[in-house]
Amino acid sequence: MNRVSSLALCVLGAALILCFGVNRMQAQTAATPPQAQAEKPATPPAQEPEEEENPFAPQPAPSLPPGMTGSDANDPRAKLKPGLYDAGEASMGIKHLLLLKKPDAFQLGSADPDDPKVQKVFGQLGIGNTSKIPKPMQLVIAQLAFSNSDLAFQGNHLFQGNFYGVNIFDISNPANATLLASLVCPGGQGDVSAYKNLLFMSVEMPNGRLDCGTQGFPPEPPPPAGAEKEKKRRLPAAQKDRFRGVRIFDISDVKNPKQVAAVQTCRGSHTHTLVTDPNDKDNVYIYVSGTSFVRQPEELAGCSGEAPDKDPNTALFRIDVIKVPVAAPQDAKVVSSPRVFIDPRTGSLNGLNNGGTHGKKGSEKPADTNQCHDITVYSAIGLAAGACSGNGILLDIKDPVHPKRVDAVNDPNYSYWHSASFSNDGSKVVFTDEWGGGLGARCRQNDPNKWGADAIFRLKDDKLSFANYYKLPAAQGDTENCVAHNGSLIPIPGRDVVVQAWYQGGISIVDFTDPAQPFEIAYFDRGPIDPKMLVLGGDWSAYWYNGYIYGSEIARGLDVFELTPTKFLTQNEIDAAKTVRVPELNVQNQQKIEWPAQLVVAKAYVDQLSRSQALPANQIAALQKAIQSAESSHMSKSKLAKLKSMTLSLEKSAATAKSPADSTRLHALADILKHPSA
Repeated sequence: MNRVSSLALCVLGAALILCFGVNRMQAQTAATPPQAQAEKPATPPAQEPEEEENPFAPQPAPSLPPGMTGSDANDPRAKLKPGLYDAGEASMGIKHLLLLKKPDAFQLGSADPDDPKVQKVFGQLGIGNTSKIPKPMQLVIAQLAFSNSDLAFQGNHLFQGNFYGVNIFDISNPANATLLASLVCPGGQGDVSAYKNLLFMSVEMPNGRLDCGTQGFPPEPPPPAGAEKEKKRRLPAAQKDRFRGVRIFDISDVKNPKQVAAVQTCRGSHTHTLVTDPNDKDNVYIYVSGTSFVRQPEELAGCSGEAPDKDPNTALFRIDVIKVPVAAPQDAKVVSSPRVFIDPRTGSLNGLNNGGTHGKKGSEKPADTNQCHDITVYSAIGLAAGACSGNGILLDIKDPVHPKRVDAVNDPNYSYWHSASFSNDGSKVVFTDEWGGGLGARCRQNDPNKWGADAIFRLKDDKLSFANYYKLPAAQGDTENCVAHNGSLIPIPGRDVVVQAWYQGGISIVDFTDPAQPFEIAYFDRGPIDPKMLVLGGDWSAYWYNGYIYGSEIARGLDVFELTPTKFLTQNEIDAAKTVRVPELNVQNQQKIEWPAQLVVAKAYVDQLSRSQALPANQIAALQKAIQSAESSHMSKSKLAKLKSMTLSLEKSAATAKSPADSTRLHALADILKHPSA
């Protein structure tokens, strides 16, 4: 897809600053991926503005570059019937239980670019003259102002972010989830996290107001004569009531959230990460990732968007850390701004770059990395994985106020490092590449399957090493925005499995137990929303929470799914995953998964050992019979003794297992059979 025109960038970047930031609109070229940090280049010159175009008009994919392969056009997902609420569906191993449509207040309510509602939204966004914006683009931009975004969970409540606020659902019965409350509070992109009685929300767009008002700010005056040709971004006029940063709400009464703090930051908050310190029970921390323009100091003192050589205090090339006293959230404030991209040898703030990528005009020069899009912390191992535009980075977070970079990688097949997930044992990291920023069709038959994909890395001794890529295998259409996006682990014991959203590519569930050979084990997909125009939609996030999968569908609402058995996944494995219960879930604050010593977990291990042929068939049958007898006898002592007697041979088999995964499963199975719980 062609790069978004300078006009579109102005609108999407300066006025909306949506999920799809300016420096994420990069296309790519094929290259062999050396997984290493590139030498620091000179800052590349500003690029010439390109011709204006409508980036949302469907455009067929170009021919595959030599040596590249694309997606499968014969997959059942490739040619589904289009529609908003009546699109064709295809699934394997996933049952769709429910779609809850967006509340009326969170919908544009029109598909006509000439509808007055469209111009009303532009007014609220501070966009005055729309005459140079193509009508289809006007409609898409207006729709974006009501897009669903990320999810957070607490108890029986689900919090769904939206560029227009937050919707709160009761999921005590997931198949019959209901809307509890809607909080209208525009400002995009509305990513949310929950902790005890507090709800946090990211705000980045310049229409965000301190009071959550919907009126936005007055439209910007037209540029002076001749200024249209200037390359430098024109910032919105300073406003004392503008808010860009992290909002904090008290949700003690979940049906009536109350804003108790609003912490301003120079670049706003595109995303944020809730960080807990095992040694500090009185405070939580918020890592703020800003990807937007830096506001002027007249609006927030101390803000500077200059290059590091012009201003060492620039708000670029850093993240911000907010300290939140749990008992007094109104006192929350920024306490540090770590320079996570610094070159330790020279002290240069711009010490990382993407090493060079590829665009529509061929190879592109390396570009400095000056932002993180998303950071996933794993406090149990003291590390965080940062997906930071041009690089994947690894941070030591043992001191959460002062995270320190310990490793960085890049990949010329990657356009925009977007998000990250650790394996439960901390031995692997899955990074996503949001090629096209979520705005483009990137899963077509001729789109290379190394672009817009997951990159799986091994992690050992605080060093990342590349293992392989995974991309949605099914070809999608020219009007389906599709690229790797947000997902979470599914707690299947003995396996590393992630459920992941791919926008209009739907949901794909991937086994990456062997990082060199990831493969799909389940999926769900709908047809395109519109067969003639790219209308933004599809799943922003797909997360497992206490036995179910929840999808935040950008255009439609909230999806609820459950897993069903396939040749890749047994009912025992599904039931074992359901034994893991957590009181709350903020996916970017990854928690260590621990399974109870229940016999259903043991049965999952037996199924896996049977699938991999790690034990002979007669031993598998004997294990299955002994476990069934113990269950039917209500855990009688004699039956438990029989189980315990089988553990010695399992331990011996573990020592000679063909794979580390099978060895781990055998040890875990033996541990359960020694002391199973009811």
